[in-house]
Amino acid sequence: MTLQQLKYVVTVAECGNITEAAKQLFVSQPTVTSAIHDLEKEMQIVIFIRTNKGVILSEDGERFLGHARQVLEQVDLIEGIYKDDVVSKPHFAVSCQHYSFAVNAFVDVIRRFDAYQYDFTIREEQTHEIIEDVTNLKSELGVIYLSSKNTEVLSKMLKRNELEFTELFTATPHVFICDSHPLASKKSITMDDLQDYPYLTYEQGEYNSQYFSEEFVSTLDSRKNIRVRDRATLFNLIIGLNGYTVCSGVISAELNGRNIISKPLDVEEYMRIGIISRKGVVLSRYAREYIEALKAHCM
Repeated sequence: MTLQQLKYVVTVAECGNITEAAKQLFVSQPTVTSAIHDLEKEMQIVIFIRTNKGVILSEDGERFLGHARQVLEQVDLIEGIYKDDVVSKPHFAVSCQHYSFAVNAFVDVIRRFDAYQYDFTIREEQTHEIIEDVTNLKSELGVIYLSSKNTEVLSKMLKRNELEFTELFTATPHVFICDSHPLASKKSITMDDLQDYPYLTYEQGEYNSQYFSEEFVSTLDSRKNIRVRDRATLFNLIIGLNGYTVCSGVISAELNGRNIISKPLDVEEYMRIGIISRKGVVLSRYAREYIEALKAHCM
């Protein structure tokens, strides 16, 4: 087993395709295929299962990938300390719902390691895309929430994809409105208070149901509904139309704007916000640091 073979495995797992991985590694496709085949033979396991769309990790492959990442991280760390001419390029990816604290935690990780170069990715996506990313190891972590309305469906989906949910904190629902909104002076807001205003939600594509919604309040409870795909549009409409959205209440003036405020929503409900990851996969130091940064922003 060589470090080169481990790098091939990690890159193929991230790409989901040997041809694309070979391009990123600047080697031929047969070179990558042969190296992985030799490694599988030496370890006496099957790391990748070939499909019509590319490759997916086997159960043994998932465990092997976690250990391979750890070995490569340690090598990068040692070379960074003792070899001045070697500059490592760490990789990390996370997929999340549209939470400002998830972005702030991502910033903290980059600042914490302060690498000369890196290849990090954060994806604000639809709920089903987050689950797919972590399932396929496109992202190491996902950030979602569970509530009484979606736990049964999403928990079954996570179990089917061999993912585990780790709760970070429990939040009571809040409403985001602009500071000039007619309801801005109220200490808390009821659903009846909101009936005359547009309800802004993140569009979920083919999965537009309450189980995949980022907002636990169903659009069926509102007369005026607008679906959007990105954070900037949502906050522009909150300001321009006196709209509102329902969220955890964790707010960031830097990302959301100083004229966006958070008010408690008067409902008997909760949001369990946490991370999802592959079962049995050892997390990288960047993933572990990201989880700690999330906790710091949410506690």
